[in-house]
Amino acid sequence: MDNELQSISGTVDAVIYQNEDNGYAVIRVIAEDGEEVTAVGTLPQICLGEELMLTGHWVTHASYGEQFHTEYFERRMPATVKGIADYLSSGIIKGIGPKLARRIADHFGEETFDVMTNEPDRLTAISGITARKAESIGEQFRHQTSMRRLMEFLMENQLPPQLAARLYKRYKESAIDHVLENPYLLCGEEFEVDFKLADDLALSQGMSQTCPERLRAGILYTLQFNLTNGHTFIPRNKLLATASRLLQDADGFEPEAELLDEAFAQLQDSGRLVCEHICRRDAVYLNPMHQAEVDVADGLMALSDREYTYEFDLSALLDTLEQNSSITYAPRQRQAIEWAAKYGLVILTGGPGTGKTTTVRGMLDFFDAIGLEVVLAAPTGRAAKRLSELCGREAKTIHRLLEAGYRGIDSFTAFARNRDNPLDCDVVILDEVSMIDIVLMQSLMDALREGTRLILVGDADQLPPVGPGNFLRDCIGSGRIHTVELNEIFRQAQQSAIVCNAHAINQGEMPVSGGRDGDFFIMKQRSAAEVMSTVVDLCRRRLPDYYGFSPEQIQVLTPSRRQAAGTTQLNRMLQEALNPPDAAKPEKRYGDTVFRLGDRVMQVRNNYDIVWEKQDDPAEEGTGMFNGDVGRIVGISLPEESMLIQFDDKLAHYSFDMLNELELAYAMTVHKSQGSEFEAVIVALPNGIGRRLLTRNILYTAITRAKKLLVLVGDPAVTETMVHTNTRNRRYSALRARLIRGLKPPEQLELEE
Repeated sequence: MDNELQSISGTVDAVIYQNEDNGYAVIRVIAEDGEEVTAVGTLPQICLGEELMLTGHWVTHASYGEQFHTEYFERRMPATVKGIADYLSSGIIKGIGPKLARRIADHFGEETFDVMTNEPDRLTAISGITARKAESIGEQFRHQTSMRRLMEFLMENQLPPQLAARLYKRYKESAIDHVLENPYLLCGEEFEVDFKLADDLALSQGMSQTCPERLRAGILYTLQFNLTNGHTFIPRNKLLATASRLLQDADGFEPEAELLDEAFAQLQDSGRLVCEHICRRDAVYLNPMHQAEVDVADGLMALSDREYTYEFDLSALLDTLEQNSSITYAPRQRQAIEWAAKYGLVILTGGPGTGKTTTVRGMLDFFDAIGLEVVLAAPTGRAAKRLSELCGREAKTIHRLLEAGYRGIDSFTAFARNRDNPLDCDVVILDEVSMIDIVLMQSLMDALREGTRLILVGDADQLPPVGPGNFLRDCIGSGRIHTVELNEIFRQAQQSAIVCNAHAINQGEMPVSGGRDGDFFIMKQRSAAEVMSTVVDLCRRRLPDYYGFSPEQIQVLTPSRRQAAGTTQLNRMLQEALNPPDAAKPEKRYGDTVFRLGDRVMQVRNNYDIVWEKQDDPAEEGTGMFNGDVGRIVGISLPEESMLIQFDDKLAHYSFDMLNELELAYAMTVHKSQGSEFEAVIVALPNGIGRRLLTRNILYTAITRAKKLLVLVGDPAVTETMVHTNTRNRRYSALRARLIRGLKPPEQLELEE
């Protein structure tokens, strides 16, 4: 390889490969001397016919031979009639094929691009181009030109090229001007760029280290970042100290406290921040987060205060329903059903095998008997499906229940169901409540009409939500809401070592293997390599051969993504073992991931625009796939650049540019598994996992995902650490305090908080 930088000028003759997500491309260039050159590198939105000057060095690829590795490049729009025709026929503009491209280039010659930019109406001089089509061509061409400049600008400044679409949608042709005027707008919730990247750009443009824009952005970014750690607020002293460290530079510069205080005051005055003395702290919130917490607390207290009376004998009706169902409820189950009948808000909590589902069915029997309309909901598609199967009636995700969609130019999530268009029901029963963050809860409560009852069902010992707040534990801990905890393990559940070990772990006791015919096994392997090898063998051979589980019924769980035996490594190995390459199986590489026909995949973000149809009834359609939905690739069309993915009974089409929303799902993190239940679960726990992930509630959550079989593969010392680490990451949330405030006088509040 020759590392000396060289330059090559030529015309793009073919685009062999192009990754729209990161701009990487492989192209064939006809150099000025007529030589064919294969060039690779970050070359965003390259098209046929473009004239390039590439600067880089020659490399020799083991499979593809000599290539020119591009470090940077300059592009010139084609100036010849042939070059213009080639460019327009590349497919960059919908509605222009090779024949029409040639006619346009022949007619307008070197003026073609100027006409398309500034006078697109002149295109109507070409046969077959209507005024409407001419307008569309001009709009597309201006969009492509702006997007190309924007992509180049982002890459020149080491900013993620994926930002281009969102920036253009928000600011159109003036996107670059807006970013240069205030690079810190990139750090906001809308774009979520790391502060350091935006800061580097700002400082390179000559912005002062102490300018108000920089200081305000540092404070806001610190708060925004900490939402991902589950905090709804940050104490003022901690916030400013953390922001000050963020604003330090390599030379040790640190903004003066007075300047930070001034920036903080400006943010308060503008309404971006809310500062409130609560929990004996000066708590600082982003305005929407403060509003969410206040709204949820107010709504919960109003619901909890609501009581219902009946003209009939409630106890006698419950006796009759109990006899009809041939079930004898335990005292706490009976109490939960009675409270659901009497109060506007009830929490039902408990671990596996304690009868939560039976109790919910009893509540449904009661509400059906008195003619109330009940809806069932859960945070994820898998949890909703499980709830539906257990209760024998439809359950929806919260997003689908609230009719989620994108609204407005910024494509923020909005719900059609709200206080102006509330849910048409008398009772909402919400399962897996431990997963729900404060913002989603605000949206749900906003959609409850006056008089609607709310029943919250969940296991408070599972992991807290990924988003901000600690909703279920705060509600229970407040003592403000009628709560029934089921703690009796029923006889049938006592036969399951999965259930017994889950409860043992919750009590700080080590799990034990069951007998040969049991449902819980521990396999001691210490290193990541040994663990991964064992996991693969279990999935491919041992569990299918000895227990009859198909690979589709087995789910591998691990605490981490990229650490020892994380999902990244496990998915790669499991894909190779369970769905290896085959000439009959088309595949698509996207970044570091290969998606192959037959792969198990997971949707990793909410997308309300994905269209799906029912597998057994194509006429039944809907929209929306949600974070955590798991499916299987059942079709890949390389010519059409699309995939067909089956999610349970739904079929959804994905274009290749949507693959950043998917990841392989042979293995998933414990956090991602919340709300789901699998026939067989393998938990991988090798040495090398970060201590932050070695906690009791992560192990407990993993084990409670298994329905029929649980295999724990790992180092016993890791398991022991998790069992005995009952510390929970501190979350700053004042929901509990607000609920207590509604129950007790202020002087008691200060003592208990």
